[in-house]
Amino acid sequence: MKTLLDLENWNRKEHFQHFRKMEEPFFGATVEIDCTRAYQTAKSLNTSFFIYYLHKTLVAVNSIENFKYRIADDKIYSNDRVDVSATIGREDGTFGFSLIEYHPDFRVFEQNAKTEIERIQNTTGLFTREFNDDNVIHFSAIPWLNFTSLSHARSFTYPDSCPKISFGKMMITENDKRTIAMSVHVHHGLMDGLHMGQFVDCFQELMNAN
Repeated sequence: MKTLLDLENWNRKEHFQHFRKMEEPFFGATVEIDCTRAYQTAKSLNTSFFIYYLHKTLVAVNSIENFKYRIADDKIYSNDRVDVSATIGREDGTFGFSLIEYHPDFRVFEQNAKTEIERIQNTTGLFTREFNDDNVIHFSAIPWLNFTSLSHARSFTYPDSCPKISFGKMMITENDKRTIAMSVHVHHGLMDGLHMGQFVDCFQELMNAN
């Protein structure tokens, strides 16, 4: 379900009208996330660390109102729930675009993720299903690189307002501290640095929780 935003009375109306006209309305940042406790928690739960931090990402996304906004026909809609289209790798080195439904209960989400990951890994090609709705984030993991910045391939003529979140290689520093780079790209017509900061802080808190 989605709700039409009252744009005329939105305090960011002028911001939206300004940035939506740009050829590249997205802006992004790369931050370092402390994942020491999250990694330990994932192992204690006997679960995939990838699925664990993917879930925490969606919890944070669904907690920040502006991350649920999408643009359609020059209007803004707020989605009740945001799912994830994550790139899933295969043994032959290719990947496919998945669609994993969000659920606040981790074990339910974990099963959704495992089912979709297995389906992707037993198919070929990039698009193995239809994507009829835009209530998603575009998500990728690049575990081979400890990057400090990241750009995305994008068609400027394609109407897109979905946040793009990527993770890099987990690094182990002294005292067994574990960190991971997180890149976040968002549509400036829908949010500003304030909202991105709220998302990053929320995500780090979730990663620190037991």
